[in-house]
Amino acid sequence: YYVYLLKSTKCKFIYIGSTPDLERRISEHNAGKNYSTKFYVPFKLVYYEAYADKRDALDREHKLKHHGSVIGHLKQRLKILLLCDQEGYLKRAGRGPEVGHSFGVRVVVG
Repeated sequence: YYVYLLKSTKCKFIYIGSTPDLERRISEHNAGKNYSTKFYVPFKLVYYEAYADKRDALDREHKLKHHGSVIGHLKQRLKILLLCDQEGYLKRAGRGPEVGHSFGVRVVVG
């Protein structure tokens, strides 16, 4: 199960969600199939976390959506990681533009 953050490429709208199939869900968002996001398409994936248990993913999604300090801390960490990447401190890992991954967490750059 995944908890993910999408950012609209046409405005500053950020969407937080959870799903068992991340690729399918992002495709649905970008196809305008989700009422709460269809006005902000297209999106790019900026962050996701992987969980073995659905309940853990749902708990994390809830905390990110309903506890301002939790999303604030995450945004601050992402900002630092993105700045480090721009300055060349992080090496790109694996295939594609993913950096800073460990323990089921990926920050997506680019």
